[in-house]
Amino acid sequence: MSNWSIKELLAGLHDEIEGRLAIARKTLAHPVAKGDASEEVWLELFKTYLPHRYQAAKAFVVDSTGAFSEQIDVLVFDRQYTPFIFKYNGQTIVPAEGVYAAFEAKQTINADLVRYAQKKVVSVRRLHRTSLPIPHAGGTYPPRPLPYIFGGLLTFESEWSPGLGQSLLDVLAEGGPQGRLDIGCVAAHGMFGCDSAGCHAINTVAKPATAFLFELIALLQSSATVPMIDIRAYSRWLAT
Repeated sequence: MSNWSIKELLAGLHDEIEGRLAIARKTLAHPVAKGDASEEVWLELFKTYLPHRYQAAKAFVVDSTGAFSEQIDVLVFDRQYTPFIFKYNGQTIVPAEGVYAAFEAKQTINADLVRYAQKKVVSVRRLHRTSLPIPHAGGTYPPRPLPYIFGGLLTFESEWSPGLGQSLLDVLAEGGPQGRLDIGCVAAHGMFGCDSAGCHAINTVAKPATAFLFELIALLQSSATVPMIDIRAYSRWLAT
């Protein structure tokens, strides 16, 4: 009989993430180094555990009009159906049609950082996305509706007391539909979620990083596949 314990495996995943974030905060003196280390912890989690149809990277997003997003710490995007992703001087640039989710990663959460994350998410959601009809053996399907782009915030700890309480809910509500942060993890305290009906804090999750990962996968499963990109809308820039 196996001695494996799924409870211990799932708890161990959270403990590893929380521990690595704590080490980055305690041992790295430079704020930029701390931030980069935190981003890498979350990116590695996503790269390891998200289904392979998704890819995660620190990236910019571009649309066919030539507009760019701000740099996103952890961008979740399609790699199966999106035909091009730029790599330039160490930077990753993803077409807007391929984006599933955008996250800001910080060491701590406070009101200013929530607003900053909301601003980052808005910079992605405001971009133009194309969607072409989909050919099939019997004709064509109509263009796929544009899937909702999830937004979120990833941190180690909170500057509030309690860590996830009314102060967090108040600032989350400021974002409006375009700036809504749908999901977030504060590894030392818990996770939070928002939907079109409002925001709620979840304070009782025993292993927040693992719970967050499962909830993110569930959200991605609920999302439609990315649309068929109009590649000619991008190629017109070659003639200018």
